[in-house]
Amino acid sequence: MKLQNIKFNIYNLKSPSVFLFGFILITFLNSCYTFTGISLNHDEKTILIKNFPNNAAMVNPTLSQDFTVSLQNRFQKTFLKATNENPDILIEGEIVDYNPSIPTAISNPINTDGGSVQAAQNKLVITVKVHYENKKFPEASFDRTYTDEATFSSDLNINQIETSQVKIVNERIINKIFNDIVANW
Repeated sequence: MKLQNIKFNIYNLKSPSVFLFGFILITFLNSCYTFTGISLNHDEKTILIKNFPNNAAMVNPTLSQDFTVSLQNRFQKTFLKATNENPDILIEGEIVDYNPSIPTAISNPINTDGGSVQAAQNKLVITVKVHYENKKFPEASFDRTYTDEATFSSDLNINQIETSQVKIVNERIINKIFNDIVANW
């Protein structure tokens, strides 16, 4: 058998049928993908997020309100509508730990004779207990504790910590809560 030179005509690739076939193939492959793991479906219509009181030993006066409002805002971006009566989904809980001054790195001693050392970095830790109740699908309900932290320079004062670092930690905890409820990740 003799091999023949096969010429490939590049002009055939420019025909509308090739582009139509490509479009149909991409559309088909895209429709094959499903997002599994969703724990919410559209049977749930309403949500109530109660105030999360700050019951930590150290109290940040705005933490409770900031956390609650941020959590409510996150769920407002879903298909769920806020309600105060007979919600399909109830989220409530409390802030159980708030500690903005846990040393994580020590700087060089300022006074070696006196043994004086200074923290170069501190860590903010926030812990929140959450009760999630799904009245349409009770098996999805849970009680969990979420903790997150942010490391920062010890040069920051308490006002700087409470305006920047608390927001970062709150957002991380809210993302965890949201993912556990909406995406079941």
